Amino acid sequence: MTVVLGALLAVLLLIAIGRVNVPYVVESAGPTVDTLSAVDDKGEVCTPGAPGASQSCHDVISVSGGGTATKSDGQLRLVTVNVQSKTDLISVIRGWWSDEEAVVPYELLYPPDASREEIDQQGQEDFKNSQTSAETAALRELGYPVRITVEKVVEGGASDGKLKPGDVIDTVDGTAVTSNGKLLELIQAKPAGSTLKLGVTRDKAPATVEVTTKAASAEDKTPRVGIEVKTEQPHPFTLNIKLDDIAGPSAGLMFTLGIIDKIKPEDLTGGKVIAGTGTIDDEGNVGPIGGIPQKLHGAKAAGAKVFLTPADNCAEAKANALPGLPLAKVSTLQDALAALATVRAGGTPPTC
Repeated sequence: MTVVLGALLAVLLLIAIGRVNVPYVVESAGPTVDTLSAVDDKGEVCTPGAPGASQSCHDVISVSGGGTATKSDGQLRLVTVNVQSKTDLISVIRGWWSDEEAVVPYELLYPPDASREEIDQQGQEDFKNSQTSAETAALRELGYPVRITVEKVVEGGASDGKLKPGDVIDTVDGTAVTSNGKLLELIQAKPAGSTLKLGVTRDKAPATVEVTTKAASAEDKTPRVGIEVKTEQPHPFTLNIKLDDIAGPSAGLMFTLGIIDKIKPEDLTGGKVIAGTGTIDDEGNVGPIGGIPQKLHGAKAAGAKVFLTPADNCAEAKANALPGLPLAKVSTLQDALAALATVRAGGTPPTC
């Protein structure tokens, strides 16, 4: 009787421990998605128009209009992290001992000064912005440059009487303006009061305009040229990225490569499964992300032969490297394309 009672108490104690909320979340490998594939509303791979295919079946990246999407024999897989936000002590203990999971303080992912709705909304915005930057970087690589056009000249500003709406700003002091961010960088590279030589296209003809920057205000010495601009990138087709239930900016690089692979006749994958991660900006710079150990396990499980790794994540990736999954080090889109070319040729790209 005593033994039975003791066993019963032990079971009840374990149940009680299992129900205790703890201030941690557990991260594990999430789904991986081939950006060259089609998926349905459940994220399952499908074939549009095939018998039995769901009406929601759609390409992750679709190309319509003047462009014709090409087919690839391989895969370009983005990787994700699954977050178990409501967890218990047993799950946390298991996560601490697991090589495939990570235990993270709850407040690190969900700061107390922001609601879950606000955090989720920010994640969705970051995901959307990553798609926009992926499109910009991919189109530039495909030969469709960004065009920065003056939309409004501020009355009394530095450019009043010098620039006019419709001017396309090509260069600043001889350096190409490849994005709105690059324009701001070049304007702010010299202190307010500096004279900049702007190379512009006006009425389809090249011209040079000198503008002396002004401080934003008496308190704010940030140099300004006093214009509002719009960013355009004319191209003969329409791109659309549609993927639900994923948040954050870390899919930027793989979306960029997916767009390029869809439009160029060349198969970037060489018939292999390529996985990777990393943010990307309009200039094609690849930035670091979180959850590298879990993403490596997700890539390995998906059969990836190479993992494109942001350079700033290399130390963490090396510390969690998995056998048979080389870590290709990339800092830019050009690095990633070069790594894939090396893989196609049967070589080994520069690794972490």
